[in-house]
Amino acid sequence: MTTQTSKSNAHSTLPPIAYIGIGLSLIGIASFGWNLIFGPRPVLQSIGDRTTIGDHYLAPNPENSDTQQGVQAFALKNFTAATAFYEEALRKNANDPETRIYLNNSKTLEQSQSSLEIAVSVPMGTNIDVSKEILRGVAQAQQEINDAGGIGGKKLLVMLANDDGNTQVAQQLAQTFIENKNILGVVGHIASNVTLATAPTYDQGKLPLISPVSSAVQLSNKSPYVFRTVPSDYTAARSLADYMLKHLRRKKAVVYFNSTSDYSKSLKGEFNTAIALQGGQVVTEFDLANPSFSPRQSLEQSQRKGAEVIMMASNTDTLDKAIQVMQVNQKRLPILGGDDVYSPKTLDIGREQGVGMTVAIPWHSLGAGSADFTNRASHLWGGAQVNWRTVTAYDAVQSFMGALKQQSNPTREAVQAALRSTDFSAQGASSAIQFLPSGDRNSSIQLVTVTQGNRSGFGYDFVPIQSK
Repeated sequence: MTTQTSKSNAHSTLPPIAYIGIGLSLIGIASFGWNLIFGPRPVLQSIGDRTTIGDHYLAPNPENSDTQQGVQAFALKNFTAATAFYEEALRKNANDPETRIYLNNSKTLEQSQSSLEIAVSVPMGTNIDVSKEILRGVAQAQQEINDAGGIGGKKLLVMLANDDGNTQVAQQLAQTFIENKNILGVVGHIASNVTLATAPTYDQGKLPLISPVSSAVQLSNKSPYVFRTVPSDYTAARSLADYMLKHLRRKKAVVYFNSTSDYSKSLKGEFNTAIALQGGQVVTEFDLANPSFSPRQSLEQSQRKGAEVIMMASNTDTLDKAIQVMQVNQKRLPILGGDDVYSPKTLDIGREQGVGMTVAIPWHSLGAGSADFTNRASHLWGGAQVNWRTVTAYDAVQSFMGALKQQSNPTREAVQAALRSTDFSAQGASSAIQFLPSGDRNSSIQLVTVTQGNRSGFGYDFVPIQSK
């Protein structure tokens, strides 16, 4: 009894700060356990905070104080002031797509004009760079449409949403879009696994979705309401396989992929099938998501098995490991890559070791028919370059415009029917946009290679192979 009493007294004499410390330690342990078992918790943020037409800023921080004042004025429905602040913000930084979309929205509301509305969902909280690439395409299409008088006299209003690349959040946003009867279509999502997870929701809600980036083959025929303006991995994989077998004249490859990415697994599978059909062989594969993965050991094993080519089917999350393989390779084996390898990081870190690598992408600013759009984009964005993600997002918005302009009183079902029509065609950034019955875009792939150059600012550039 004495011992128990003395222990009780000892605890009761601890200062309050000690209890705080113990509490924080327990929270830390609990958080560690959660992350260990389930992975990082999704960001706790209400759906309302994740969507906006201009009354708050989705990126972590506004580009400047004028944008901040613009969203404050917008929230108060003082659209004249909001327009002035947004215009001043863009004079200081023309390359901010989020602010430009809010400016376009503010102008429409300031003039009390009737509008047609679409939503755009991007991982603004977790992948800001790719999100801004997408939003540049959306903003440019919106501005060009509105400057030309709109669609049947109605301006295009764009709602932005941050899905954080999280499937659960994206599904909640999809349901929110469906419940908002003003929204006639959605541009999104980015990662293939997120788009696959939300497709049934859009299908049930009969709301058309056009993804500008998701290329996994599993999206083909997923839903009559799901489309995409990026070619599927089937097309990219066959272009890379043809290049390997006919141009490089090599038949044995090692494939690097991420087993946790639907996109990566899709590209790997399509590439394996493509080269097998033409007499080639994948001699071994390596999972970049494996905690024990070693770039050096994997290459040594590959060469012992006769690998003549490296195929990088990595996604954004495993790009760093893919670049490590590139550096260890020291240009010994030719390298092929999917569109996620097309990144400034590849040029900046890979540098000389990336020279000669061939990557399959949907579009390049130096490709055939791209000059007019490239010049318009450069003028709008203050001389900044745009890439294929900007173009496929631009084309997604133009697809909706092509469907909307066919109707005097558009409905979601009518928009979907127009997009799925066999005679549907809309003018994209560099070519006409047409969809196959599967919902896939009917288009080709652009192969690019890494060379020394000054366009990127890193001393190395991606250049279309035919323009070398």
